[in-house]
Amino acid sequence: MTYEIFIADRAFSSWSLRGWLMFETFGIPCKTTVLGLYTGTFKEDLEPVYPARTVPVMRTPDGILVGDTLAMAETLAERHPDAGMWPEDPAARGLARWMVAEMHSGYGALRSECPMQLLHQYEGFAVSDAVAADLARIEEMWALARSRHGSGGDWLFGEWSLADVFFAPVAARIAGYGLPVGADAAAYVANMLADPAFRRWRAMGQTVSYDPVPYAKDLPTTAWPGPAPIPAKAVASGPSVNAACPYSGKPVTDFMEMDGKVYGFCNPFCRDKTVQDPAAWPKFMAMAG
Repeated sequence: MTYEIFIADRAFSSWSLRGWLMFETFGIPCKTTVLGLYTGTFKEDLEPVYPARTVPVMRTPDGILVGDTLAMAETLAERHPDAGMWPEDPAARGLARWMVAEMHSGYGALRSECPMQLLHQYEGFAVSDAVAADLARIEEMWALARSRHGSGGDWLFGEWSLADVFFAPVAARIAGYGLPVGADAAAYVANMLADPAFRRWRAMGQTVSYDPVPYAKDLPTTAWPGPAPIPAKAVASGPSVNAACPYSGKPVTDFMEMDGKVYGFCNPFCRDKTVQDPAAWPKFMAMAG
């Protein structure tokens, strides 16, 4: 048996992003089940994971249900002590836990006025005093972590940790609303947007269309500020250069074109997530050469 994580719509569920990144970035296998927030059946869909009222929720291999990302993080860190989920140094680990807890319970203005959306960047978003105060505090804590413990890499504590997992949706909000931050914070946001796991999450979110779009603002938009994906498009038929799906190994039934070549996949989702950002998917890129 393996872990199972229940999440909501990838393009909008910041809590789900945190939960999924815990598994994806620390190499912990899990099965993912998506419960749509906007289907009208969300309450009923949660019944198999009672008493959960929100997502994400995880089911451990031995059948224990754990809800809330903070509880999930601590449970996984206990069960996988060699995964390096928290910084090894006690001072760094203490600060990382502090920052995660503060993010988990704080920054209410940023969260309410700038709900996460991974579709595009808004132009001309008016930053309230409350959001500006949240951003100032976030920059203060990011700078503190980087100055004290960040010399070993590009993340808050050098190496990737649960602190980065929890601040990934914050970086997404800064990007999605074009929020003003200093050069160091902007560099951290750019690093997050370029991270392959983050790009895979966003690519999967882009496979779903919404009408109406949740949390839409009456503002002009521009392209998402992350790395520009390799151009690709879905096509109706092959033949493809591959006979087996690069992800499942199953026979191909759905197709995409990139750089003048046609590639096959075992279902529309495998194809569509790849179309959105081919370079985010190592198995596909290894096959495509």
